[in-house]
Amino acid sequence: MTQSILITGAGSGIGRATARAFLSAGWRTALMGRRSEALHETAGGQEALILPCDVTDPGQVEAAFGTLRAEWGRLDVLFNNAGISAKAAPIDEIPVADWLAVNATNINGMYFCARAAFGLMRHQTPQGGRIINNGSISAHVPRPGSAPYTMSKHAVTGLTRTLGLDGRAFNIACGQIDIGNALTDMASAFTKGVPQADGQIKVEKVMDVAHVAQAVLQMACLPLAVNVPFMTLMARDMPYIGRG
Repeated sequence: MTQSILITGAGSGIGRATARAFLSAGWRTALMGRRSEALHETAGGQEALILPCDVTDPGQVEAAFGTLRAEWGRLDVLFNNAGISAKAAPIDEIPVADWLAVNATNINGMYFCARAAFGLMRHQTPQGGRIINNGSISAHVPRPGSAPYTMSKHAVTGLTRTLGLDGRAFNIACGQIDIGNALTDMASAFTKGVPQADGQIKVEKVMDVAHVAQAVLQMACLPLAVNVPFMTLMARDMPYIGRG
């Protein structure tokens, strides 16, 4: 049976690159994101299940998963990828609205999609599946002025650990990929110079986003009796080990 995957945030960046890797590998691929036209652009004429959806809206998430269930009958993998960041600043200068927006996507959206996928995987036949959460280097250590984003990615780690434990009873595996400096539109600032812990502004090394897509594909292809709880994938010379 052809394996199936749902990718959130599939309209750009890591989500788009990953979706194209799975389509090329012959997977049934569902693309979720807010902009239908961007999802069709990701598909590039290949057959994909297009699911326009705002992950911050639990009703839309449930409806999208309902469409997937009606179309396919099952889901083997969720790449829980959708995420946003906020402009860097000391916490007292970050608008509350920015925090709420980051929280809505990076925490609520992750939770809603994981919840829907877990329920589908738990009750399908044969039972089981895999959830891969997109964390970040910020799930371990922060960048300066990144309180909303860093808090949200620490929360993702908690979700991953809990689902990894609770999923055992239902043949559901859960892992997390923590990515550092994959070159996407969101990460383009790294090539121009970003603030460091010592107050300097420095250009940082980046890596091709295709490496992320291949890593997610590798995680997804493992048998369910095997799991990668956490994978850190980064540009070798970026300031991570030496951050802070």
